[in-house]
Amino acid sequence: MPEKGTVAFLGLGHMGGPMAANLVRAGYAVVGFDVVPAAVQTAREHGVPVAASADGAVAGADVVVTMFPSGGHVLDAYRGDAGQPGLLAAAPPGTMFLDCSTINVDEAREAARLAGEAGHRSVDAPVSGGVVGAEAATLTFMAGGEAQDFESVRPLLEVMGKRVVHCGGHGAGQAAKICNNLILGVSMIAVSEAFVLGEKLGLSHQALFDVASAASGQCWALTTNCPVPGPVPASPANRDYQPGFTAALMAKDLNLAVNALNSTGVAGQMGALAARIYDTFAAEGGAGRDFSAIITDIRGSAEPAAAGTTAAAIGTDATGRSRTTAAHDDGSPE
Repeated sequence: MPEKGTVAFLGLGHMGGPMAANLVRAGYAVVGFDVVPAAVQTAREHGVPVAASADGAVAGADVVVTMFPSGGHVLDAYRGDAGQPGLLAAAPPGTMFLDCSTINVDEAREAARLAGEAGHRSVDAPVSGGVVGAEAATLTFMAGGEAQDFESVRPLLEVMGKRVVHCGGHGAGQAAKICNNLILGVSMIAVSEAFVLGEKLGLSHQALFDVASAASGQCWALTTNCPVPGPVPASPANRDYQPGFTAALMAKDLNLAVNALNSTGVAGQMGALAARIYDTFAAEGGAGRDFSAIITDIRGSAEPAAAGTTAAAIGTDATGRSRTTAAHDDGSPE
């Protein structure tokens, strides 16, 4: 790719719009496109020229960046449909296709195969960092593809992010992304459960944070995206869970992880449970809230302590199964 070459950027939503604007500010010739009029208008307001069609955007591009909701959107856009030429047919020979969507690993590999058969090159580079990272150009990119192709797009990725990692061949970027978000989704649920438990046990949020953030419970879900207001002023909990990363997107990514767990035969019980928890939360009104708002569901589902009890003692019965006995004020079992 020539230095400061022409970039077609397709998908100008909450993530893609700021990413494209950062490329414009860095001196790249960007031509954007989106099917949503509001996204087009916002992109134009941030200095991104917008084409009238997707094939018009890619016609003279050195690099085609896609940021789409799903793998189906990526593959359909590459192939074309209903008699319309796809992006692969519309782009000049040898164009670099850089997909920053988060999709199934198998879909990423199929996209790479299609691009190669059409005479193009490709890299999958999903992102982590949310809307805040997209706006601030502090995203992390996890890239998959041939080493020389990765190096050719590294300068462009470094404009949009602060960390760029080559994870391996085609699909490896997607693999890294879903593994990372599997950790994130499970850990946010665990952190949220711990805070609700702390509330029940009389711990202040700050006290629990001060201990866990400096002990073995330390994790990103706690120290950066803390699900309760106060301890981390920049976390969405202080803004009524206005999203940096929505619960709907977390549900999507966890289901991608479950697909990968199933296809590889990994017995990932925590990942599957986390996916079900976020699916339910998103379906019952939490879709547009930050994924840390899962704590509100956990808190709302908590049962009040039994009257006259001060603690719960957990033991095992004669069969070895877990049992719970509530200790009364006089010390006798219930």
